Amino acid sequence: MNRRTIWAIARKDLAEIGQEKAVWLPMIIVPVIFVVLIPVLMLILPSLAPARETNQFSPAVFKQMLAHMPTDLAAQLREMPQVKSLGIVFAGYMFAPMFLIIPLMMATIIGTNAFVGEKERKTLEALLYSPATDAELFTGKVLAALLPAITLSWVSFAVYTVVVNAAAWPIMGRVWFPTATWWPLMFWVAPAIATLGLSVAVLVSAKARTFMEANQLSGILVLPVIGMMAGQITGALFLSTPLAFVLGAILWIVDLLLIVVAIRTFARAELITRL
Repeated sequence: MNRRTIWAIARKDLAEIGQEKAVWLPMIIVPVIFVVLIPVLMLILPSLAPARETNQFSPAVFKQMLAHMPTDLAAQLREMPQVKSLGIVFAGYMFAPMFLIIPLMMATIIGTNAFVGEKERKTLEALLYSPATDAELFTGKVLAALLPAITLSWVSFAVYTVVVNAAAWPIMGRVWFPTATWWPLMFWVAPAIATLGLSVAVLVSAKARTFMEANQLSGILVLPVIGMMAGQITGALFLSTPLAFVLGAILWIVDLLLIVVAIRTFARAELITRL
């Protein structure tokens, strides 16, 4: 494959992202909700609750979460009212799977715009008749979605770190976030789940007729992430550091297989017939 051709396709798509309100608007709204609004609600509101002289008896799920936390952090949480310590648990641990929605959704939104967006803008025909091979065309589209999705995820993580530590300062009195699990989650699992989302999204985009149709079909990928969040809350699953590495490895294997299959099955001739 020709790298210059791939980068040319990727740069063209990146330049078009800023011109599509349906693409860049969710890229602003979703991170703001997950990075600012949710942690503030989880941490500041409990901190305003009146302190109690004695802690409530921790339920089984709460005890299980404390057992997986760093010793010093768990000890500090046991000494404070449970209503306040639950905010720390949610922001630092239970919310971790939900944060994966950011790279997944960003990759899906941009990926679905890859081909169906070009159809709606009437620019796909010129691209399909270009000298680029099917593999170069597919790879360029995937790259154009992967770069902003991962970059936005890491920027959101940095902002989330600042917001969580600032909002929890009245409770913790120190910088305590991120915890160990978040590092493999953001730098190993997040890129893998973004790659999964955009690979599926690009394939769906090639088949769908409108951007909204492609986006709705690709949105099904959010369900496993919500399932992980439910598992964390109910205690059925705990996203520990080893599990994060295993989950990332599984996702990367699936990504590799999916990309290989997608490149082999992707055919511009079928797209041309759909114009």
